[in-house]
Amino acid sequence: MRNIPVKEDLITEFKSDKKGYSDTLLVEEIVGMTNTKGGTLYLGVEDNGEITGVSKKHVDAIGVTALIANNTVPPVSVRASIIKEEDKEVLKIEIPISRTVVSTSSGKMLRRRLKSDNTPEVIPMYSYEISTRLSELSLLDFSASPLSGATIEDFDPRLRDKLRTIIQSKPDGDKSLMELSDEELDKALRLTTEIEGVLHPTVTGMLILGKESRIAELMPTVKSSFQVLEGTNIRLNITTTASLLEVLEKFETYEEAWNPEQEIDYGLHRIAVPEFDKSAFREGLMNAFCHRDYTMLGTVRVLIDDEGMTISNPGGFIDGVTLDNLLSVEPHGKNPTLVDVLKRIGLTEKTGRGIDRIYEGSIIYGRPWPDYSESTSNNVKLFIQRSKADENFTRFIIEEQEKTKRHLSIYSLMILSLLNEENMITIDKIAKNTHLPQSKLKGAIENLIDDKLIACTIKNNTKHYYLLKDENDYLRKSNNVYDGLVINKNDYPNMIIELAKKQDGFITKQDVANLLNLTLDQAYKEIKKLTDNNQFYIYQKGKYTKYKLK
Repeated sequence: MRNIPVKEDLITEFKSDKKGYSDTLLVEEIVGMTNTKGGTLYLGVEDNGEITGVSKKHVDAIGVTALIANNTVPPVSVRASIIKEEDKEVLKIEIPISRTVVSTSSGKMLRRRLKSDNTPEVIPMYSYEISTRLSELSLLDFSASPLSGATIEDFDPRLRDKLRTIIQSKPDGDKSLMELSDEELDKALRLTTEIEGVLHPTVTGMLILGKESRIAELMPTVKSSFQVLEGTNIRLNITTTASLLEVLEKFETYEEAWNPEQEIDYGLHRIAVPEFDKSAFREGLMNAFCHRDYTMLGTVRVLIDDEGMTISNPGGFIDGVTLDNLLSVEPHGKNPTLVDVLKRIGLTEKTGRGIDRIYEGSIIYGRPWPDYSESTSNNVKLFIQRSKADENFTRFIIEEQEKTKRHLSIYSLMILSLLNEENMITIDKIAKNTHLPQSKLKGAIENLIDDKLIACTIKNNTKHYYLLKDENDYLRKSNNVYDGLVINKNDYPNMIIELAKKQDGFITKQDVANLLNLTLDQAYKEIKKLTDNNQFYIYQKGKYTKYKLK
């Protein structure tokens, strides 16, 4: 069995050593990797994955470790070892992520990236990218730094009045700030910083209180856009460099106008259910502004189209945050000062757990979970699918929260959502779908059992959990029928693949819905599982997205 990967990626590098790979180039590759995501370099493997072996020059793993440490500033401590693969020796070099910016001893600063064909390369790290890298590592707060060329006269007095109004009107606004003078308020929120006795606006100060014309002149990287597409028709296309206070107000107005609601019956009441949860939109937008890279050209973009709503921002996830730990990682961001201001004036979650609100906004309506899978190292993209609400599940959640007078935790909501889709499920499968450790899930499961929302049964010596139906049987599901037989959900993947084979490799949500007697939302979830497992890929986007078998 081969232990070396078969191809390169951002954290895996192959280097041929048939002619004795250059020590200088080796050090440069190490610097590029440590300045990005770290990873492993295999010396003695060709670009195509063929194993050809390490040369005598590099068989001394300790010597290579010393070579790298002596030729990097600050020294990079790698772990090098000779491994045997296909009867050939390969030097495996494991490279950590640097906690600062590293250069070669000759002064070269480098980073690693993926080219358009998804193959990696090492390129120069320019001076302006150093701030980005330090922000990613939480070693620099760019938002707290003074903005070159800005003066206090660049603040808009009208925006200061708006700021005070927000503090006063928001339940979470820090009311003690209202007692301060303008100068004291600016200092307390770090909208200004003092240099040689003179107050200068910080980056955060200009983002909050800056005149639009001056923001456009001094901060050309700061743009925001709101777009609405219906098919290929552009219904709304706004781009602005206004302050965040104005942008948030305008974008919420646009979202309100392009966010239709449906009503569902609940007892004697009717509940308004928006197409996109308003709290989720607000938190998604706030996250985009709080965690964007303000040193990069790019736009915080909101797009509403036939498929759903996308909120994207320049700059990848901060170091330590991945798609797998979004809901469990400790909250931290690239711009602590900006985040702190928005918390103190009451515009964002004080706990820093806005991501919970984003997920909750989809789950409580029985909709597909928010999707961050198209995010890259240079861009974070949140997608919320346009989808009809599951009325029965929504009633089920609302009734429970009204009964207990408390909101269900995000972990509980995710578990209930999964059980709403599956008749029975194990904790292993819950952990796989939620990317949460079982230790955290167990407490939520026990609480749901105590609240008589779910129950447990033993099958094949393994605990399986299922939803407990309430007296009104809100969650009764009809059996899926295929040629007169009840379909086992475990058969869905094979049936979808067989259908695609009969249709030249193509399927749509409607095809799968018709095949398995599912709703379009349920069909999408089944297809997404297969795309996540690399069995299908999106061939054509749009209102009638096509998926193709790989």
